[in-house]
Amino acid sequence: MEYSEIISKRILELCKKRKITVNKLSTMSGVTQSTVDGIIKGTAKNPKIKTLHKLSIGLSMTLSEFLDFKELNDFTFE
Repeated sequence: MEYSEIISKRILELCKKRKITVNKLSTMSGVTQSTVDGIIKGTAKNPKIKTLHKLSIGLSMTLSEFLDFKELNDFTFE
């Protein structure tokens, strides 16, 4: 699994857990819908930390909490 797929999966899981749509997350975080769609679809291969930070705030969590999950912790960058 690629880094972008891991981040996409995390966003989708968190939205599902909070019972919000990706569109709602976009509104809540102040990240454009096209940027969020790019991350979800994998066209944005390396989302900026600033974007991930905004998304985490939209999800009512810290960036550390957002990035602390098994798939990412097990991921190895080449």
